[in-house]
Amino acid sequence: MPVVKLTLEYDGSSYAGWQRQPNRPTIQEAVETAIERVTQTTVSVIGAGRTDAGVHALGQVASFRIERHLPPHNWVRALNAYLPDSITVLAAELMPDTFHARYSAVGKLYEYRIFNRPERPALNRLFCWHIRKPLDEVDMCRAAARLIGEHDFSSFQTQPTNNDDPVCRLRRLAVIREGHHLRIEAYADRFLKQMVRSIVGTLVEVGLGKRPPEAVESILNARDRSSAGKTAPPNGLFLVRVDYEDAPETTEQ
Repeated sequence: MPVVKLTLEYDGSSYAGWQRQPNRPTIQEAVETAIERVTQTTVSVIGAGRTDAGVHALGQVASFRIERHLPPHNWVRALNAYLPDSITVLAAELMPDTFHARYSAVGKLYEYRIFNRPERPALNRLFCWHIRKPLDEVDMCRAAARLIGEHDFSSFQTQPTNNDDPVCRLRRLAVIREGHHLRIEAYADRFLKQMVRSIVGTLVEVGLGKRPPEAVESILNARDRSSAGKTAPPNGLFLVRVDYEDAPETTEQ
């Protein structure tokens, strides 16, 4: 049975996340409904990342199996005709039978956006975390550098979770300032539940002077969520890219 791989962009503001939930709008439900309208076939769509409510994507990957042969460009055109304006299929590919959007992934890149000035933003206000007080991005970078590597990230994992392996290899965690805008880029082989948002919340506390940069080492060692900072709001988080075996690796920085 053919496996179709989709690359999706979406504004998660009005959705309860990726995963289908009863009586709540989700990205998975919208995509599955569009496929059913195109093919008159009910399928289960697998997402590479189960983004939370309010989280966005620039490059989410999904896959599904279907006994329907369409050229990739036909899948793109047909699905976009039925998807809401907040969800777009960017590309479609026909993959080997062994491909799985989640389990075949070898790396994911997330980006968190912060708007840092006293005045609230008028533009892109739905796609960032507005922090009025000045952030020291130098200290945030110092703290971020201490988190890079293979660690038990239990302190940055929201409970409850069905994940029994808290070890992730964080290859990149960078804090980049562009005027009033801060971008926090995180690349790893895998992420725990709300791990990026928990890390961002902790880095913000460092940037506000509430914790020294070296405090993140003791947070890691504690393996206790209560030792880390608060979870950053979902609206600033974007799933940028999902990598597979044939894609180049992102280098550590």
